[in-house]
Amino acid sequence: MKRHYFGTDGIRGKVGELPITPDFVLRLGYVAGKVLAGADQRLAAGSRPTVLIGKDTRVSGYMLEAALEAGLSAAGVDVMLAGPMPTPGVAYLTRALRLAAGVVISASHNPYYDNGIKFFSADGNKLPDEIERAIEADLERDLVCAPSEKLGKARRLDDAAGRYIEFCKSTFPAQFDLRGMKLVVDCAHGAAYDIAPHVFHELGADVVALGTQPNGFNINQDCGATAPNALIEAVRANHADLGIALDGDADRLQVVDAAGRLYNGDELLYALVVDRIATDGKVAGVVGTQMTNLAVEIALQRLGVAFERAAVGDRYVLERLRERGWQLGAEGSGHILSLDRHTTGDGIVSGLLVLAALKRSGSSLATILREVQLFPQKLINIRLHPENNWQTNHEVKATIADAERALGDTGRVLIRASGTEPVLRVMVEAAAATAASHYAEAIAEKVRAA
Repeated sequence: MKRHYFGTDGIRGKVGELPITPDFVLRLGYVAGKVLAGADQRLAAGSRPTVLIGKDTRVSGYMLEAALEAGLSAAGVDVMLAGPMPTPGVAYLTRALRLAAGVVISASHNPYYDNGIKFFSADGNKLPDEIERAIEADLERDLVCAPSEKLGKARRLDDAAGRYIEFCKSTFPAQFDLRGMKLVVDCAHGAAYDIAPHVFHELGADVVALGTQPNGFNINQDCGATAPNALIEAVRANHADLGIALDGDADRLQVVDAAGRLYNGDELLYALVVDRIATDGKVAGVVGTQMTNLAVEIALQRLGVAFERAAVGDRYVLERLRERGWQLGAEGSGHILSLDRHTTGDGIVSGLLVLAALKRSGSSLATILREVQLFPQKLINIRLHPENNWQTNHEVKATIADAERALGDTGRVLIRASGTEPVLRVMVEAAAATAASHYAEAIAEKVRAA
């Protein structure tokens, strides 16, 4: 069965429009409670499952949290409320507290008027496709409220932030600290606003915090991992050693060095691979996505490290890592996976891994990455009319074929539908920026006209 509501990162949309409405989310909570409780093999007979709910700082989180809580309670599921909590924090707490599942109310890097729901299984992993399909299959069934004596109860997890802060700190090597370092940490007015600065400060850093005054509407607004100019300016103004930017739910990371140079997820993945080779002797392989810069793939090959591309979306990187038994993977957007540290991408933990790599090597990011010269990429997002038939259009196909023939082994063409937005993404990568722009614009023009 094809998934109708679930995309690559849960269910997402504009608040007030299906599926991000209180009635749908209540039903979703009810159905998910039933399905997830049934999938948890650790429950003793007759015991009641418990689900953790965390959220980011969007004003709509209050409404959706209440709807989810009501739906789960009607299904006979107890609820723990963590309040504002990074997505990876919910994954960690779900596993650490031996809960049936975790739920995050967040639209990640999207504007405040969007929101979404994503689930974690009892082991802190994103739900496999078959569980999401099972939830969708039951959404049309009647909601049958549990009898009063079996309704779920709700309570707040008061020490959620403290537990997660200690977990993050535990992933940083005990022989190092951050004393003497000045860090700018941009929390995007999101879920990590009262968590990330504490983590880096408690490890010894002098922290300059940005994006820590959420008002329900300013999440990701001109700040954070998706708008790093604010971080670049702050690093320079404060003469900081490094800048760390998270997105609204704190599962993405971008890093800025003292010179104001921005490093994306592709580059940070390479830096972590170099560190692992230095400490462990070898890295069997890593996973990127269809969007991973070709220069990184070439540089990894020079190191003798196998590289594979998964579909875009950190869930697919994770699936491929598990299939191969590897530990490191990433997306250029800043989702970095290190499965010996966490079950999911974690911006704070990834930042600590980068800092540990710098401590161990005694080098700067610029030095570590001197062999990696990223190929220019031109990305064009196209909002399509429902009648657009670009996939079967002969002119579109011919233009793509012309671009691929001209680029040969020195570039790539990638066209894909977004898993989180109703747009088509056209990406061309080439050794020269002019070539990337030329072919991307040519393809986009034909797609719009299709």
